Amino acid sequence: MKKSWYSEPWAWLVFFLPFTAVVAGISTYIIANTNADTLVVGDYYKKGKAINLEVDKVKTAQKLGMRFSLQLKDHQLLIKPTGIDKIFPLLHVNFFHPTLEDQDFYLALTPDGNGNFRHHFDREISGKWKVTLSSFEGNWKIQDTIFLPQSEFIDFIPDPIKAQ
Repeated sequence: MKKSWYSEPWAWLVFFLPFTAVVAGISTYIIANTNADTLVVGDYYKKGKAINLEVDKVKTAQKLGMRFSLQLKDHQLLIKPTGIDKIFPLLHVNFFHPTLEDQDFYLALTPDGNGNFRHHFDREISGKWKVTLSSFEGNWKIQDTIFLPQSEFIDFIPDPIKAQ
């Protein structure tokens, strides 16, 4: 007596493997198109040329003796100038997330009565961040990679290697 094709286990194995490959391919296609990677830097050549300017700004901060201490505790950001006795009218603070471009943000902070810079966040800022401090004029810059929140003060010291 002859069996029908659908009662044979080998027939199902032959159909199951290509079907699995098709489902996996469609799933991969959907994931790749809904979560597209963002291009961080579009023109690499211009960025490479600009690195030299960035390093010069860090070297300027080094020559001027710029140093800052940063603390983020209870949604409160505190930045204290520690290296130079100068009042800054405005401090540019950029926060760059290493993987999610839409989480990057910028702050323009003015000093309080003690010369410190403060900002209160409405949401929690946590994780790894590349933070850049620069002057209003844009003639110096300090940057470092930090992990937030941080109850202890983090020292921001100009380092040309971190500017690249």
